[in-house]
Amino acid sequence: MLYLIVVYVICGVYMLYNFKHDIHMLQQNSYRLDRYWRYLKNDMGSAWRLTDVALLFLLFSTLLDVRMSLFIIAVVALTKIWLLIRMKFKKPLVFTRRVWRIYGVTAALAAGGYLAVILSTWRMPDVCGLYSPAAVSVGTLLLITIFSWAVVMLAVVILKPVESAINRKYWNEAASILRSMPDLTVIGITGSYGKTSTKHYLHRILSEEFEVLMTPGSYNTPMGVIRTVREMMKPYDTIFICEMGAKQVGDIKEICDLVHPQIGIITAVGPMHLESFKTIENVQATKFELVDALPADGFAVINNDFEYCANRIVSNVEHRRYALSGGNEKGSDYIAENIRYTPFGTNFTVRGPEGFELELFTRLVGACNISNLLGAVIVALKLGMKPAKIKNAVAQIEQVEHRLSIKQTPGGVTIIDDAFNSNPAGSKMALEVLSDFKDGKRIVVTPGMIELGEKQYELNEALGEEIAKSVDMAIIVGEYNREALVAGIRKGKFDEKNLHTVDSFKEAQALLTPQLRSGDTVLYENDLPDTFK
Repeated sequence: MLYLIVVYVICGVYMLYNFKHDIHMLQQNSYRLDRYWRYLKNDMGSAWRLTDVALLFLLFSTLLDVRMSLFIIAVVALTKIWLLIRMKFKKPLVFTRRVWRIYGVTAALAAGGYLAVILSTWRMPDVCGLYSPAAVSVGTLLLITIFSWAVVMLAVVILKPVESAINRKYWNEAASILRSMPDLTVIGITGSYGKTSTKHYLHRILSEEFEVLMTPGSYNTPMGVIRTVREMMKPYDTIFICEMGAKQVGDIKEICDLVHPQIGIITAVGPMHLESFKTIENVQATKFELVDALPADGFAVINNDFEYCANRIVSNVEHRRYALSGGNEKGSDYIAENIRYTPFGTNFTVRGPEGFELELFTRLVGACNISNLLGAVIVALKLGMKPAKIKNAVAQIEQVEHRLSIKQTPGGVTIIDDAFNSNPAGSKMALEVLSDFKDGKRIVVTPGMIELGEKQYELNEALGEEIAKSVDMAIIVGEYNREALVAGIRKGKFDEKNLHTVDSFKEAQALLTPQLRSGDTVLYENDLPDTFK
């Protein structure tokens, strides 16, 4: 009897750890069942899940005595528990109240099913004359474990009315706070890329003169904005910079309906999240929901360097368009020109209407960063900041971590960290920055780009071609984009001996470390979340 209890406990604990892992992946997919299901479809055939199926078949086969099968199941379950405990994630599970609610309902559903089986079989010497109650009970635990993802999804569905009520309560509290601050200026920032960097740069510039709150990190969803307002907004704040993210039509409008922005910046419209948006036109329509939501006396700032920004007519509010020199200067009100990179940063000139001219220096590098700075400068000018104050603030701006930030190691190796998120325009600019380093080997480490829909292969192949033109060594990480990236690199007639494919960043580091010398430069371009291999 003790033997069976030990097996039950081990299998029960293993089941709970599987729930934890599945909830973790659900959290990384923003609790959205459609995105979680896309992840699951790629994970269903993994060795991890198939092992549990094999154990279930072993238990109900006649190959071994039931006690021996239970012993093997217990050993495998213990091993997998140990592996789950030691597993490292780029984003660990955050045990929010929502996670605890999902975990609690998931565990209750599993316990209910398990107890139902025990109560229906404990007095039966055999089930259908074939299987012992112990085999049926352990088999039930294994079956629940195999379909742990389904139990988690069911828990999410059951909790949907509860989550909606909680979210509505928080929404109303945030809306009440904002209504109590009629003098607050709300600046919305959205774009396929560049919005987080632009937010940081604008915050640093405006903080020279105003009390400014911005959404922290990547708090760019409705609930992230609500949390910022409820937990961080102070009565004396005069400006609220609100980053607005979107993965489907209507997402930006939802945030605008809460915060009611007076100023909006659109940093880019590009082929991001095409898996959910389907078309670039849908991306454009969604990003411009911010401009459409502005009041009649509002002000919009639009990056003309992107075709689907430049070709969108805006007639409802005053607006200014901007571009880099050599880009879409025609029709742009502000231009960043004479861009000169130095070992210390970048010098450039801002030219605007009525002969406006402002010389700026920043410690940032890369055309994308200059573009993001330009959008922020235009808003600062609109809010009445003096050019001298803007110039001083721009010179003090620090690099945003993981967004084309440059560091030197004690061994003289330059690290270009662009690991936060990769996109077609940003990755090309990062490679252009890398190509300017001439002292040693130029090396790129990348898993490629994701969420590009039908253009996934095409755009990663194009990235491979850019890599072939810009680097001396390429290390491709993971399987997700390997075929496309390697095909593109080979198109560029890259030296095969300098092309390496590895399964993880840990392997990439092990390959790279012995080869690095003083003067070398390494670009880390993107770092895929745990839900991608």
